[in-house]
Amino acid sequence: MDLEDIKRTHYACQIDTTLLGQQVRVGGWIEDIRDIGKLAFVTIRDVTGICQVIVTGSNLQSALQASRQSVVIVTGIVQQSKARDFSVELKVSEFRVLAKALQPLPLDPTGRVESAIDKRLDARALDLRNPRAAAIFRLRSAGLKIIRDTLSSQGFIEVNTPKIIGTATEGGANLFGFDYFGKRKAYLAQSPQLYKEQLMVGLDRVFEIGPYFRAENSHTVRHLSEFTSIDIEAAFLDYDDVMDIIEKLVIRLATELREKHRADFQTADAKEISVTNIDRITYEQCLEELAKDGEKLQFGDDLSDSVLRRLGELHPGFYFIIDWPLKLKPFYIHEKEDNPRLSKSFDLQYSHLELASGGRRLHDPATLRSRLLEQGLNPAGFENHLKVFDWGMPPHSGWGLGYDRMMMVLTASQNVRDVVLYPRDTERLSP
Repeated sequence: MDLEDIKRTHYACQIDTTLLGQQVRVGGWIEDIRDIGKLAFVTIRDVTGICQVIVTGSNLQSALQASRQSVVIVTGIVQQSKARDFSVELKVSEFRVLAKALQPLPLDPTGRVESAIDKRLDARALDLRNPRAAAIFRLRSAGLKIIRDTLSSQGFIEVNTPKIIGTATEGGANLFGFDYFGKRKAYLAQSPQLYKEQLMVGLDRVFEIGPYFRAENSHTVRHLSEFTSIDIEAAFLDYDDVMDIIEKLVIRLATELREKHRADFQTADAKEISVTNIDRITYEQCLEELAKDGEKLQFGDDLSDSVLRRLGELHPGFYFIIDWPLKLKPFYIHEKEDNPRLSKSFDLQYSHLELASGGRRLHDPATLRSRLLEQGLNPAGFENHLKVFDWGMPPHSGWGLGYDRMMMVLTASQNVRDVVLYPRDTERLSP
């Protein structure tokens, strides 16, 4: 087959009344075939949508013998349609089957017959022909562009830090370890935290969009072993400044995905989230609210999943929990000057779901070493990190945002695996 014979001239979404009388070529998958004797109506779907073609004459047998979801390339003239769902259609002059779909398929890609999430993930590539699934990943792509544009416009430089690391940073909890060429043990990074802090010595403002790994034995609809994180770090900013950045970013994401990507937003059955500002509630205020609700917690207690669900009922949208007890936060978090028991830290929540965590970082090397010892960590294991702080480290703040969970919220998905192409969890390592 000549290469020119497989090139389409238009996508399905481009076939409209402006092309009446013109010859076009479309390529896609057969969704439906309706045989009415001397002609057949065939609907063809591509990544942009669906169009209808009328097949007659010598092309009719090829169309009728083709299985649904087979790949075709169709040439025809655009004409007015009497069909309820199409304003125009193609009168076919050439109908070619390029690849047959073997029936039965493992799932119905039209979405008319629902499949369980595991069955969909087992045939993920085919699942993406489902309009809702495809719309979710177009929205995910659009969201990444919004994030990049927003942070770049504020002077942030996009960086790429290592995902294979030689030390069990941040205490070493929940790390995937493996043998590194028989020389030493290595780990998969669970965050870029220490690297992005080091970059403050020279780059001032950085962000990274990348995969990270957590060997957490959790079986929930919101946990994954491999996840995508959006991370920033900025010199000469305090924690309220970087809270402002993430607040504006979330508002822009929710607004632009809803308004500028309306078709995909509707196809994905995404949730209409209107957010103009995000409330900031202190940890101690949370304890007071929970006490009134019958949940008695002591200062310094962590907020368990059940407790966060109660808070989520009181605050059903986006909100920050700020000023956590210092002892609940990692060694690099700065204390509040007016109350050393508290930290300059925050979590971004949507109802009960944690989306992001951040705060002001320590930049004094002596204080960092003391804090490591307080948390039972050996400073010797962090010397490659700590020496950078002796080169003139500016004060800095940052955050990490779980992008998969954010897309789960914005698309109203009930399972984070819906918004991840090939999710990895405690049970799934393929496809």
